[in-house]
Amino acid sequence: MGDTLEKLTQAMLEAATRAGADAADAMAVQGTSVSIDVRGGVLEQAERSEGVDLGLRVFVGQRQANVSVSDTSPETLTTMAERAVAMAREAPEDPYIGLADPDQITTNWDIAALEMSDPTAEPAPADLQRDACEAEAAAAAIKGVSQVQSATAGYSNSTVHLAASNGFSGGYGRTSRAVSCVAIAGTGDRMERDFDGDGRTFQSDMRSPEDVGRVAGKRAVERLDAVQPPTGAYPVLFDERISSSLVGHLLAAANGAMIARGSSWLRDALGDQVLPKTLSIIEDPFRPRVSGSRPFDAEGLATKRRTIVENGVLTGWTLDLVNGRKLEMPSTGNAARGVSSPPSPSTWNIALTQGNKSRAGLLADMGTGLLITSLIGSTINPNTGDYSRGAAGFWVENGAITHAVNECTIAGNLRDMLKTLVPANDARSHLSRVVPSVLVEGLTLAGN
Repeated sequence: MGDTLEKLTQAMLEAATRAGADAADAMAVQGTSVSIDVRGGVLEQAERSEGVDLGLRVFVGQRQANVSVSDTSPETLTTMAERAVAMAREAPEDPYIGLADPDQITTNWDIAALEMSDPTAEPAPADLQRDACEAEAAAAAIKGVSQVQSATAGYSNSTVHLAASNGFSGGYGRTSRAVSCVAIAGTGDRMERDFDGDGRTFQSDMRSPEDVGRVAGKRAVERLDAVQPPTGAYPVLFDERISSSLVGHLLAAANGAMIARGSSWLRDALGDQVLPKTLSIIEDPFRPRVSGSRPFDAEGLATKRRTIVENGVLTGWTLDLVNGRKLEMPSTGNAARGVSSPPSPSTWNIALTQGNKSRAGLLADMGTGLLITSLIGSTINPNTGDYSRGAAGFWVENGAITHAVNECTIAGNLRDMLKTLVPANDARSHLSRVVPSVLVEGLTLAGN
């Protein structure tokens, strides 16, 4: 399919030139996805989708427009190019837009080394149904689980090709396999819900469905008899499965688009201490079998390993070409896009420095406080970093978990919170965001 997608992108570029575009880039994506849901040991829902989506961005002077379609006929390609050019002629001028210079694009990469696509055959629907049934049965077998809300197994396979009139042309494939389960414990107004799931590039790396279901059921039971915690200022431990959200807020604030708009709480923090001196955040787009890996970005620039935060100090912004030009900085090779929109900055695989203590060790250190395993809603002020979220988890006394808690709110300011991070050593290395459980000092809890 890769050859077909390459031909489609070249056909779109040729159509754009005929329609009067000064420059253009084209993207073609072919995808297949399958999802199987079961309930009570029988099939509840099966979905399969297949298709090809095309996107064309054209430039007329310093004006641009983007058009997407899902029809690959030559007539449609001609029409989309003509419409894109007509739209571009009516668009406002932007001095910062434009393709990469030919000497900026990459022509050398090793896709095989990234292992982005599992070469084994697509699983049969019966195999996916069996996985979902096994996860459901394992969850239902946990004492205290009253029902299994959902058990799902899925698979996807996509191929993308990007080409531009500056000479760039490249593509790659990606696969994904996943199993998830949501279990409910208790009855009536005492019902509690929790989940578990696993997703991998290679099917052979997957955890067993039974393990996924067992963990989902166990987590749901552990949340029974939850009460509101006391109101006050307490240390808070963000469990590993939700701790990456904190790093995500920092990465969003260091996004070049936010900086160029002046709407980030980190807009004046370049070169400042934003994390403890012992911590760094490393971006690595070359990790094999990881969902955020890629050999080049959406503008044809080479991706590269970089340090976003080094020894606590913010070293730079995440940039594509447009926002780099606005800030008079080079792109960091972090442009991402879909077929229906122009590129924008995005991070690839990231990892926060791990600590030397287990989660249990951090619980012992915190004494009395809150262990959060679930976050609900979000009120984040992007200009100030003020942070407020609903939370649920477990109350900790003298370093030991005593009971489940829910219906509480945590609040603080991200700039202050991030400077107090103490990481555990429990991050999952196969994730795109490798972030361990982290302890944060002095958050405000609103409970009873």
